[in-house]
Amino acid sequence: MKKTWGDASLPHGPVTFLVGDDEERIEHVCKNRLCGRSEYYGKMFGIGMKERDAAEITVPKTDLASFTAFIDYLCTDQLDLGEGEGEQARRALVLRELAQMYQVPRLELLCAQALQERVAPATAVPLLEGQAAHATGDGRLLAQCRRYVADHAAEVRASGGVEQLRDLGVAKGLLGDALDQVAELQKGALRSHS
Repeated sequence: MKKTWGDASLPHGPVTFLVGDDEERIEHVCKNRLCGRSEYYGKMFGIGMKERDAAEITVPKTDLASFTAFIDYLCTDQLDLGEGEGEQARRALVLRELAQMYQVPRLELLCAQALQERVAPATAVPLLEGQAAHATGDGRLLAQCRRYVADHAAEVRASGGVEQLRDLGVAKGLLGDALDQVAELQKGALRSHS
């Protein structure tokens, strides 16, 4: 926040965000605070950019709750992932994408850590598919989710994880993991019989 003190190049005044398809409003967000916390907004509201004096900015590809949590983080440094294990994992995934898009590295790291802590029977498959769907996905989290599904197959299945699978590529990857485990078990069984 100290970055904004005495910097005449930073814009003054509020901006309103119109979020999602319904263009729901987040009003009276301080532009100079956004600039101090996000390189993206620093450029957007920078000198000579048409958005510098804009009163409204449209943010089409996210939901109001996630973008509100993102703006709250920028303004207060508080991370709100919502309630419930599944909701927290989904929100952390969306917030990490927003952090990448709007160049907020600390938030990106906090979300990656939150995601790693939330791998559980009900969240492993959605997180796995979320990572596989994005080229900017976290390779460690992807590997952690795959390992979790392999090591806790019964719990994942009981939680409805198998029914949650929508991505054929992820399903093929999990099947490959299962076949690798079967092969390892068979090798171990052959060695013990020798």
